Amino acid sequence: MLGTVFSTRFGIDHPICLAGMGSQGRATPPGLVAAVSEAGGMGFIGGSNLDAVTLRRVIRDVRQRTSRPIGVHLVMPRKEGTQTPDRGRTRRDMAARFPRHVAEMEHLLARFGLTETVLGDSVPISQAATADGGVAGPLGTPEQVFHEQLDAIFSEDVQIVGGAMGSIKVLSDRARGRGVAVLGLATSRAQAIRHEADGADFVVAQGAEAGGHVGRIGTLTLLPQVVDAVGIPVLAAGGISDGRGLAASLALGATAAWIGTAFLLATECAIPEAHKQQILAGRSEDFPVNSIFSGLPMRAYRNALIYAWEAAGLPLLPAPYQKVLMDDFNAAAAAAGRWDLHSNPAGEGAGLLTAIRPAAEIVSDMVDGARRALSRLPEARP
Repeated sequence: MLGTVFSTRFGIDHPICLAGMGSQGRATPPGLVAAVSEAGGMGFIGGSNLDAVTLRRVIRDVRQRTSRPIGVHLVMPRKEGTQTPDRGRTRRDMAARFPRHVAEMEHLLARFGLTETVLGDSVPISQAATADGGVAGPLGTPEQVFHEQLDAIFSEDVQIVGGAMGSIKVLSDRARGRGVAVLGLATSRAQAIRHEADGADFVVAQGAEAGGHVGRIGTLTLLPQVVDAVGIPVLAAGGISDGRGLAASLALGATAAWIGTAFLLATECAIPEAHKQQILAGRSEDFPVNSIFSGLPMRAYRNALIYAWEAAGLPLLPAPYQKVLMDDFNAAAAAAGRWDLHSNPAGEGAGLLTAIRPAAEIVSDMVDGARRALSRLPEARP
């Protein structure tokens, strides 16, 4: 009943994908990726900020747990030739140009009882949201790291590779002739059209309700626009946390759902327990969009640090200063085990979640709920 082009293409049972979330692998550990695939969906590894050696190890770990289709999702690097900012130079410039911001951060560290922690200058300033300040991440330029990641992915048993926040042409060029499908994440109609032109086999229409970096258009508005605009199958993302959301996505023309926040409460998910409890207890309105932690619009739990920053009344710093400032705060919070103060990207769909449970149960309930919702549709006819 829920068979689609996507599920048929990969031979999976349900049109449900674990979104490739996170910047250090906590959100999509091997156990969760494999569990979603074993439950009949498609597990995606969030490969952002994983060095090639770690990414290869994660893929092989997943493969020890399942032989079913899996994918890897990456944040694309900046355009070739773009100068990579240096953290040390950025901090020195920040101290000279924005002393009030530096002083406020020193005040906040003291207020929360944290010790100043500075990420090394060799750690690249990624476009990804910093989801685990306790790990420095790969060394080298973003472009170098990215191409090493691709070498790892295309030498392992992966069925689909996806990209966000940039052109996916390099993915499609590398995937051509290898039997690996390519997916591009889009937050606008225009971006979806570009992904198709760049060789994507699938595109994710990510509505503003989603967690992490987001656009400005809601899922119910964006999804049909993208479906009408491109000739490739479209996945839906943003605010889909139960079977009713899956059914609505399919009714609007989606071939599958790209689901993140609901799986953050999976037993197998490795995000900090404090983050799970924030998501579990939070209402949808507790996950607004702001640019405080990453310098880019990001939907995340509104924790005590965000309230304190807003109360200070300081304007956001231009890129890359804001991200460097907050990466160091995240590192300090992680070092102290204060995950309640660390950034926690999650979507508005958290307001629908009521329990931490196994991924297989999440998939099963979502499928059953979608079937029930679709079976009721005839009753709504005039």
